[in-house]
Amino acid sequence: MSDIRLNHFLDMMAAEKGASQNTVAAYRRDISQFLEFFKKDCALADDDDIAAFVRELSINGMAVKTVARKLSALKEFYKFLFSENEIKTNPAASVSAPKLDKSLPKFLTAKEIKRLLEVADEQKDFAHVRLKTMLTLMYACGLRVSELVGLPENCLSFEKKQILIFGKGSKERMLPVAETALKAVADYLPWREQYLSGRKSVWMFPSHTAMAGHVTRDNFFKNLKNLAVKAGISPSKISPHVLRHSFATHLLNRKVDLRSVQKLLGHEDISTTEIYTHIVSDQLIETVQKNHPLAKVKD
Repeated sequence: MSDIRLNHFLDMMAAEKGASQNTVAAYRRDISQFLEFFKKDCALADDDDIAAFVRELSINGMAVKTVARKLSALKEFYKFLFSENEIKTNPAASVSAPKLDKSLPKFLTAKEIKRLLEVADEQKDFAHVRLKTMLTLMYACGLRVSELVGLPENCLSFEKKQILIFGKGSKERMLPVAETALKAVADYLPWREQYLSGRKSVWMFPSHTAMAGHVTRDNFFKNLKNLAVKAGISPSKISPHVLRHSFATHLLNRKVDLRSVQKLLGHEDISTTEIYTHIVSDQLIETVQKNHPLAKVKD
């Protein structure tokens, strides 16, 4: 019976909320783990059972963020059962998630990103030209890595200087594209045509080896790490998400308003974007050091 309820919940998440296959799979894993722990009909669980599951995960050394995600999945599941009149009360509603340490997002300086692009440009082969183009687009538009690797070949309008992005939950957003990024794509397209050798691909960044038909997230991640090493940047400092963080941070440091950055990033909730406001720019630090009465110590 629990499996039937779970399947109904997952069908709802996919059909009504537009959850991606990866999100649905994550919900299935997290909720199934609780069902294995509880070993009874899920409709019989109370708040003590949910809390005991959360404690068990913590005792076993699971990361706080992971525990919070699993509890969030249970809250959604039981909210669904309650809305369907399968249960009279939601046992997960009152259970608190473990407190997360709020870590500020990492980001690269504009000089570091420029260095990455320069190193990628040093080798004139398809892999490096493709990598440079992907890196330029990601930083220029603040794309998620899933959005970047899954770009269709016809996503760009060179005339309007815009790119159409299919984001989370299949939601579309139209973004402006900087001239430098447009040039990078224009320079890349003949290389793409040569790589395909007359074959057709619906993807902007095709791959002959990947099952998906396009560059995978893992492949882009590894190539980015290798590029960082060549550029003299610690590979621990860089990831696709760091490039997205850098996009947002650099815009806010240049006085772009928060709402605009929210729209560009495709965040539904502005509180997700607000974390970037905690990053103090070098320019702001320099301003304080120059002008604050206590900044300089007199002998």
